[in-house]
Amino acid sequence: MKYSEMSAGRIFVLRLETGEFLHEVIESFAREHDIKSATVTIVGGCNAGSKMVVGPRLPIKDKIDPIIYTVEAPSEITGTGTVFSDENGDPIMHMHGSVGRDGHSVTGCFRAGIIAWLVLEVVIKEIVGDGPLRKKDPLTGFNILEIE
Repeated sequence: MKYSEMSAGRIFVLRLETGEFLHEVIESFAREHDIKSATVTIVGGCNAGSKMVVGPRLPIKDKIDPIIYTVEAPSEITGTGTVFSDENGDPIMHMHGSVGRDGHSVTGCFRAGIIAWLVLEVVIKEIVGDGPLRKKDPLTGFNILEIE
């Protein structure tokens, strides 16, 4: 285990508008407000056409092949995640959560493209200090959180 001690910073509350893409809005907002690190929680609705990663295809060989789930109709959503800057200083969101409709839910990673529907509330809690960075992992191609 590796760790980094940091401190609480500012807190922001956002309401996304129907049609906005979650990770694009969060990353843009973080850039505009000089947020290098944060925790993020969301609650509300996502629109049809939203996409999420729900696991890797098996067997895993030389490259990870993600399974993409597409939301078919407006649905409820909740999630929690983080924002950490990459090696270029660009904020990158990583969030997992669940999308549900009519008693059925799917859980996965929201990076593939969650689209806001009606009400999508976001709370961003900034974390201040020298800390982790997202670095490109050559094996997976993912921006992996590195703590030195």
